[in-house]
Amino acid sequence: MDEQRTLLEIADRIAIVTLNAPERRNAIDRAMVDALHADLTRLESVPELAAVVITGAGDKAFAAGADIAQLKERTSRDAAAAINSTLFARVENFPVPMIAAVRGFCLGGGCELAIACDLRVAGQSAKFGQPEVTLGIIPAAGATYRLPRLIGLGRARDLVYTGRILDAAEAERIGLVNRVVPDAEVLDAALALAREIAHAGPLAVRAAKAAMNALARPNEGMALTLESALQAVLFDSTDKHARMQAFLDKRQKKS
Repeated sequence: MDEQRTLLEIADRIAIVTLNAPERRNAIDRAMVDALHADLTRLESVPELAAVVITGAGDKAFAAGADIAQLKERTSRDAAAAINSTLFARVENFPVPMIAAVRGFCLGGGCELAIACDLRVAGQSAKFGQPEVTLGIIPAAGATYRLPRLIGLGRARDLVYTGRILDAAEAERIGLVNRVVPDAEVLDAALALAREIAHAGPLAVRAAKAAMNALARPNEGMALTLESALQAVLFDSTDKHARMQAFLDKRQKKS
């Protein structure tokens, strides 16, 4: 594939990773997953790296979720492979702080990528949500255990059970995002936060992240396994196929 799914820039100890499929609202398909793995591998070899900002190309979306056409064809074997879960765990475990700079839609797998980051800066028009249940599946790339840690179990249940979409103001109020700024200032605000982190002691920041991660998720391995097992059942269900086909048919009629 000639298209470059991500763009990577490194300057002044800060990296910017841009999800680069704006015509598909930066949908997280398999090619995007592979490109992000390659970026993380490259960044692991940058010894002076202080922080990473992840953003989406264009102004419509950070990432509007998975590619539904691909998702419809995934089977229980794909669920067991934990394709997105493995990537997002790698984001969460990356040695330096990861900052999601969110404009537009941040849904499904896109929201799971954002909450795998350490911090989130959102534009005023950003929209967040885990609408997977409306497609007959569950958010199975970390949302079932990261969301409760972030916003509390009750609020996480509300979002996951209903699949409803939040605006940026509500996302900030419940603690899903750290800062809300005008849309045009999202990347600048995320970079300012990254520079603030870069001024701190580099070893201290890495140690602080490692400590907080270890204390916050004592049962992460069990949770990831359970998510994947439940998703494996749902991926082969007739309800999942019917709901995703209906979604694709509706989108085709609009185009």
